[in-house]
Amino acid sequence: MRSLHNGPRLGRSVRQEYRGVTRGLALDLGSSRTRAWMPGHGVIADTDACSDFGAGPGHGRPVRRGRIVDPVSCGRMLGRIADRALGADRTDTVIVLSHPVLAGSEHRAAARELIAALGPTSIIALDSARAAAACAGPQDGGPLLVVDIGAELTEATLLVDGMVRDARQAETGLTDLAPSEPPTAVVRTVLDMVDEMWKQDRHGAVLGALRKGPLLAGGGAARPDITDRVAVRLGVPVRLADDPATTVVRGAGLILSSVLRRAGATPALSGRTR
Repeated sequence: MRSLHNGPRLGRSVRQEYRGVTRGLALDLGSSRTRAWMPGHGVIADTDACSDFGAGPGHGRPVRRGRIVDPVSCGRMLGRIADRALGADRTDTVIVLSHPVLAGSEHRAAARELIAALGPTSIIALDSARAAAACAGPQDGGPLLVVDIGAELTEATLLVDGMVRDARQAETGLTDLAPSEPPTAVVRTVLDMVDEMWKQDRHGAVLGALRKGPLLAGGGAARPDITDRVAVRLGVPVRLADDPATTVVRGAGLILSSVLRRAGATPALSGRTR
């Protein structure tokens, strides 16, 4: 299990001004699926990450356990999405890319290089916890616990005033469960991460976040057998965003729309899918 506790706090990665940009695209590059969102259209792509490469489940994926392992295939996939969304001319465009909160430096650098190759004017890197929080709507500024249960990663992140105060990551996800297997391993992972946060929290932020109710995102949050167990074991109600599997990309899309409005463009917002 990876942890951010006692490490450097993650600052804001979204710059306040992106002058001149008029169009944009939000991307969530996951281990199992890649999702894209456009202002005025909503989610325009929700694609199996290996469907284009003729590989079986769990093999040939360009991203594994939150790390880019096949940059060439990943670049081709992102290029096709950008062609569809932005066309050949990428002038005055901005791309918002979400990444796991505890993504390593190699993944972040590789992802940024792939996005830069698409030719946007600007790039915004945004961690998945703050993207999910944006999708959940305005917060009161207090602590918020975001639990993102994905295909190959589970992360628990404590946000305070919109900043990452603590985070845990485990390489356990939905693909580790057999079809008929109860989600005991995933639920246990979530509980262990929250327990570790609780033990090392000196300011009561975890307690405040639990009283508010943790926000669950990712594909695991769409499974009642997981969410019900987490709620019972934590002893608190949990909050689920509408369509939790796309929470992160839609939150990144809201950040994108805010940037475009500040830059002078005013794209319309629409539903989840085109």
